[in-house]
Amino acid sequence: MRIVYLHQYFNTPTMHGGTRSYELARRLVSMGHEVHMVTSDTRTDGGTGRGWRESNESGIQVHWLPVPYSNAMSYAERIRAFSHFAVNSTRRAAQLPADVFFATSTPLTIAVPGIAASRWNKRPMVFEVRDLWPAIPIAVGALKSRSAILAAQLLEKAAYAGAEHIVALSPGMKAGVEAAGVPPEKITIIPNLCDPERFQVPASTGQELRRKYPWLGDRPMVLYAGTLGLVNGVEYLVRVAAEMRRLDPEVRFVIMGKGREEAPLHALAERLGVKGENLFFLPSVPKEQVPAVLSAATIATSLFTDVPGMQDNSANKFFDALAAGRPLALNYGGWQAELLDREAFGLRLPPKDIPAAAAMLAKRLRDPRWLEEAGALAGKLGRERYSADIAAKRLSEVLQRAAAARS
Repeated sequence: MRIVYLHQYFNTPTMHGGTRSYELARRLVSMGHEVHMVTSDTRTDGGTGRGWRESNESGIQVHWLPVPYSNAMSYAERIRAFSHFAVNSTRRAAQLPADVFFATSTPLTIAVPGIAASRWNKRPMVFEVRDLWPAIPIAVGALKSRSAILAAQLLEKAAYAGAEHIVALSPGMKAGVEAAGVPPEKITIIPNLCDPERFQVPASTGQELRRKYPWLGDRPMVLYAGTLGLVNGVEYLVRVAAEMRRLDPEVRFVIMGKGREEAPLHALAERLGVKGENLFFLPSVPKEQVPAVLSAATIATSLFTDVPGMQDNSANKFFDALAAGRPLALNYGGWQAELLDREAFGLRLPPKDIPAAAAMLAKRLRDPRWLEEAGALAGKLGRERYSADIAAKRLSEVLQRAAAARS
């Protein structure tokens, strides 16, 4: 089957960011499908003047369009980047031979080339919902004007109506799509995924990283590795670190990532007296280096602010912890918290009680038996329920059914 896969922010393991589309696409190729990935090259500082280039990534034929983007951009700059890619990728996608088009959001504007190419070629589109847009941008104030909100809501409806089938990454996202009027039988849940083979590295890998930093050594380490954006609420961890100095000053907190909240986080850490004391900032690393970082962590974290819809997320960092077999601490509710409670692979921290959160971490960071058991349970869950192999097989079935429905 010929699949045209549209994802504006596709990453390979040598790049920074999530690799869900890469892991799914390369497995689709291994099943015998032909996959063309239409994406953007965000790593350019040369503007949007250069044209398309192509590369082969693990059998995936990737079509790159230079469109600068970063989490540090203003919302207006992001909208311009989304629009530029949506317009220019439409023609590219429509020119590629396809049995099915697969468009994955965010951003929601990916629906534009998906719908247009689908109609032009009279081939079905499957639409993947990674976040409930525009609900979340509205909730955080990214979309404020009535006209922008209305346009986004109309695009959401068009995406769902134009799709032969919809893939949602969580039960909450499925419920959100149903609330928009989509029948449940048109939606399949394929959660975010783990790649245990990539993340199961020797313990010596983590020990080597620890030796690199004299302030870390053999001390317990709490890790946040991910985007430093507004919705991530990483200031929570900075405040927990401040409380931990009183409880157990040897515990080390590491924040690894980049984003528009990076400078405010540094300022808060300095003001609370934890920066360079028990909390340390490290630069973001390519995905292929994340397993080594997680190998060094005692407990990994997944954090979000209290924004409607964020509890339905399917965070990469959550699944990376499972893949690495690391205990996980999170500070939000929803399906991931319920899974954690049920499977006992980590800690559910109170989002509004910093002293209690610090006390919970302090207790478990010094409990070797609990750490070993929680890590083993995380790894087992990642292998048996959320492996990329399982997800790719389910996606292949969805795409083949969609293609057959229009044949």
